[in-house]
Amino acid sequence: MDNPVTFGITFLPKTNKVKNGTAPLYARITVNGERIELSLQRRITIDLWDERKGKLRGSSAESVQVNKSIDRVYNQLYESFRQLQEENRVLTAIAVKARYLGTDNTSKCISELFDYHTQNMGTILKPGTMKNYRTTEKYIFEFLRRNKNRDDIYLKQINYGFIVDFEYFLRNYKSKSHRPAPSNNGVMKHLERLKKLLNLAQKLEWVSKDPFSKFSLKFIKVERDFLNEEELQRLSRFESHRMALNQTRDIFLFACYTGLSWIDVKNLCKDNIVQGIDGNKWIHVAREKTSQPVKIPLLSKALKMVEEYKVKMQHTDLLLPVYSNQKTNKYLKEIAIKLNIRKKLTFHVARHTFATTITLSNGVPIETVSKLLGHTKVSTTQIYARVVERKVGADMEKLKRILK
Repeated sequence: MDNPVTFGITFLPKTNKVKNGTAPLYARITVNGERIELSLQRRITIDLWDERKGKLRGSSAESVQVNKSIDRVYNQLYESFRQLQEENRVLTAIAVKARYLGTDNTSKCISELFDYHTQNMGTILKPGTMKNYRTTEKYIFEFLRRNKNRDDIYLKQINYGFIVDFEYFLRNYKSKSHRPAPSNNGVMKHLERLKKLLNLAQKLEWVSKDPFSKFSLKFIKVERDFLNEEELQRLSRFESHRMALNQTRDIFLFACYTGLSWIDVKNLCKDNIVQGIDGNKWIHVAREKTSQPVKIPLLSKALKMVEEYKVKMQHTDLLLPVYSNQKTNKYLKEIAIKLNIRKKLTFHVARHTFATTITLSNGVPIETVSKLLGHTKVSTTQIYARVVERKVGADMEKLKRILK
């Protein structure tokens, strides 16, 4: 049978350091007869000290404030002792004091968690994903400086209240550059990344509790833009005296007819075009975001663009001339204004157009569309793809003929 551990906390002023009627206040931690003292970093009026109660007498402002501080320190020291017990640590007065001060090896800060994540996940996660984590990191440290008046925080100090306060900070964020606060889903994404980081901390045994256990992430379903058939035709007929706009139009249309993202189109090499089992040309590529392999039959309009740029790309292994993401979005914005298309043209819109207008609306089964988009689950495709009204009407006409 294990010997019981004796643990005690007493508070006392240092009477040998009395000055002007005040003395520094200490907490004495005792574990199995071993003692160590902890300074509370404050002085008290020595004449008000009640040695029997270990508190100040009376109801003066000093007495109330000091006694509250004593109660708080007592609870925190006891919690430090309890944590060490639960973790089966060696119980000593020094260990309790170190845990309280956050200087023991198990008391990690959120900065250390971000550093660990960057060093160990930087080669596993995609650059875009790591960039998002860095943005979340930036918001967290700005929150700590603005709202908590500190540069770091121990992981064990992150609780439900911290999460709620951080959420409120994000929703009401005001930047010096007048950048708008994140949307609801943007806020949820930052909290989701924080949750994943704290799950990692649990696996590393840096924390014992999950502060997100009672917090629910609430995403709002957003209607995703796509080009309908008429808008797609307008875009196809668009011509400009500027080569940059024409080239961006072609690359965007290529994405509309293949479902590839901007980075996947940019990285396409000539070796990615292969002859399929049906004798036609296919794209064989692994998606940059997920490394999921996809095989896409090249539709005639997409193949036409590849042929048109063969001469321009003859001295490079790349398949198509793709501008940077920033320039591409800038040119797409100009094209949308010129065509009076009141949608923000992005490669996400092109991908959604492939899922709806090009494939689902023309009777391609959602399971096939899911494979073409490189999704591992059909449920993911259902977020991207909506069956437009024309397809619903056509299906109902078929049903009417069958019923007749």
